[in-house]
Amino acid sequence: MDNNKLCDKLRSESTDTSIYEKAKEYALEYIKSVDSRNVNPTNEAIDNLKNFIEDLPESGANGLEIIKLLGDYGSPATVAQTGGRYFGFVNGGAVPAALASKWISDVWDQNAALNVISPIASTLEEVCENWIVDLLGLPQGTAAGFVTGSSAATLCGITAARNHLLKKKGYDITKNGLFNAPQIRVVLSEEAHSTVFKALSILGLGSDRVEKVKSNNQGGIDYTNIPPLDDNTLLILQAGNVNTGAFDNFDVLCKEANAKSSWVHIDGAFGLWAGASDKFAHLTKSLCLADSWSTDAHKTLNAPYDCGIILCKDRKALTDALQMEGSYIMYSEKRDNLLYTMEMSRRARGVELWATLKSLGRNGVKLLVENLHDKAQYFAERLKAKGFEILNNISFNQVNVFVGDETTTQNIIQAIQQSGVCWCGGAKRFGKPFIRISICAYKTTYDDIDLSVTAFAKARDSVCGV
Repeated sequence: MDNNKLCDKLRSESTDTSIYEKAKEYALEYIKSVDSRNVNPTNEAIDNLKNFIEDLPESGANGLEIIKLLGDYGSPATVAQTGGRYFGFVNGGAVPAALASKWISDVWDQNAALNVISPIASTLEEVCENWIVDLLGLPQGTAAGFVTGSSAATLCGITAARNHLLKKKGYDITKNGLFNAPQIRVVLSEEAHSTVFKALSILGLGSDRVEKVKSNNQGGIDYTNIPPLDDNTLLILQAGNVNTGAFDNFDVLCKEANAKSSWVHIDGAFGLWAGASDKFAHLTKSLCLADSWSTDAHKTLNAPYDCGIILCKDRKALTDALQMEGSYIMYSEKRDNLLYTMEMSRRARGVELWATLKSLGRNGVKLLVENLHDKAQYFAERLKAKGFEILNNISFNQVNVFVGDETTTQNIIQAIQQSGVCWCGGAKRFGKPFIRISICAYKTTYDDIDLSVTAFAKARDSVCGV
């Protein structure tokens, strides 16, 4: 086939709706069945993935054949993360209107870099920025960039912090690099998320030279042992310890940091959304005094993947750290999204974030985060009633379940996963293993929790020989 015939073939397929109708058929079937299917794929489904293993074909396959492979063998091999009984890795569900909007925006296939490239992507991300800043009570004028997830958001926030602190010392890192840069300090919890340490490593700030502060028994940073802060310090705090859900004391630490002109970055991958509810005011007090915040809308907020957000009080600090130049780049007087992220070419992820927020509204976000907390408490209470030990206070949406030594814990986790009833993982704190439950999906019901508790008890009894 010559190149003209190939392009003719693709053009013909692009307007043949049969391939899209088949994809819709599989997608709708998945949506209808996800709540009743095994949460973990069956062994047969995993084995059937061999249907994808082949050498790259010389000639392209028919579109319907490709969709059929995905529908027949891909769907069964997924983990039902969008159902009500997935409690692993702090993964949320997907609000219906947001998921449907993603289908539309996927067809648009917009590059969200510049207003001139996609006015709709520019407009919706500006709307989302305004809504989120207002919803979380952040300083007026706070900038938002929409990235893949909190890993990228954290990297952007720490980049802005690093560059700002060095600029105050009269050093321009964008021109001179790190080789002769003045030293800056990084203070954070020993239980800071691994993505924070990854970002520090990428940015040349290292992991061994940071000042690690011990955490308390709930996973919050021990604010009584914070070293003296100064205007050369980046202080990294957490809105939600990834294991325990604990929040750091922002009221004490942000005020201290502000008094010493330190930069405060808050890693709020799932916990930042607690700022939408007065119920959690004791956890989020003075959170607005930080300089930057990173979060994921695809966790607690239940927006589809991928939907990370970097928020920065100093708009210029963020854009100075991330902007790019080129004679072909056509900046406008309106929002140009590439100024707020590391990416230029990227999808218009702000569309489904806008749909999520529009669908929930202010009160809906408040009720959602409160509901997740209520169900985490219920899960913990039901497990206690079955004789399980709960290690953490249920401050937000995380539950830590102790079942014994590491081997016993891993065997029980495996038995729970293989049951197909629910899915959760494990973790350790201070060498002590536990089962880690994250309540993140709007679909989770109290019946889902009751079924899961029964699965926990059966798994424990089978492993321990009760």
